[in-house]
Amino acid sequence: MTPRRLGAVGPFVSSIGLGCMGMSQSYGKGDDEESIRTLHRALDLGITLIDTADAYGRGANETLVGRALGSRRGEVVLASKFGLVTPQGGGPATEVDARPERVRACCEASLHRLGVDVIDLYYLHRVDPKVPIEDTVGAMADLVREGKVRFLGLSEAGPRSLRRAHAVHPIAALQSEYSLWSRDPEGAALPVCRELGIGFVAFSPLGRGFLSGGVKSREGLEPNDVRHKLPRFQNGNLQDNIALVDRLESAARRKGCSAAQLALAWLLAKGQDIVPIPGTKRRPYLEMNAAAAEVSISAEDVAALDDMFPLGVAAGTRYPAESMRLLESEQAHDESA
Repeated sequence: MTPRRLGAVGPFVSSIGLGCMGMSQSYGKGDDEESIRTLHRALDLGITLIDTADAYGRGANETLVGRALGSRRGEVVLASKFGLVTPQGGGPATEVDARPERVRACCEASLHRLGVDVIDLYYLHRVDPKVPIEDTVGAMADLVREGKVRFLGLSEAGPRSLRRAHAVHPIAALQSEYSLWSRDPEGAALPVCRELGIGFVAFSPLGRGFLSGGVKSREGLEPNDVRHKLPRFQNGNLQDNIALVDRLESAARRKGCSAAQLALAWLLAKGQDIVPIPGTKRRPYLEMNAAAAEVSISAEDVAALDDMFPLGVAAGTRYPAESMRLLESEQAHDESA
């Protein structure tokens, strides 16, 4: 894979990374051994950006990733996140705690679980509305000076927070959801990132598997699959969204690739500063996703997909209301607010 740089000062990474959340939560029962084989296969394929977080599986995902990397730690740019507070009883995080005094403790715990001395890219998972972003990023910058972290990132931050954070310490990457059916970053986040020299890491680039064409109903999902609770997968919305995927599959057949590969190729063509991190816990899906880097897509193809998936085309919000309120990126784009 041709390397891409995250921002003006960030690390060089593979053009497609690997999101590891689903190995430990959200998409049904996990299989640690297959997940480890998948991570090893990712490294063999030249995938170097490995993404986890302390909230994934309440720390279990970091432990899994650390176990998998072992002696191959030097082959990857290891990214993790902090800030979300997971409920004691499990379930999705609905609160953020990014107080400066908590930053160091979270980082130390992640380093221990990962079994490493330094995290290459450390994100604030969500902006804490109760804490000035300057205070949180200031504490994160201390970790860089101490050699515990190499680069800083934010996740789902809005333009104003990006500017304020970047003024305290260079931000290497913004991580937010971006895909054919979630194009909101094009309106505000991406322009600000490009102005400031911040890279963009796109999570859920396949719409939580939906854009691959693999979810035509909820009947095949495991009972504990988080997609049962997501509005875009609810009855009514689901049927409308399936019609969109049918169009994508038709376009992919004409290109001689899969729908997932075309969706990823579209993202790669949107700019050299964009790195998608499709998540999977199985090797066959990993290999198919990685092959998207070889799909040739023209400006005309990009324009046709833009027209097919205009902004706001997906039926339903990305998350339920209690999680949507944590998405600063989805709130008003008025930078003076």
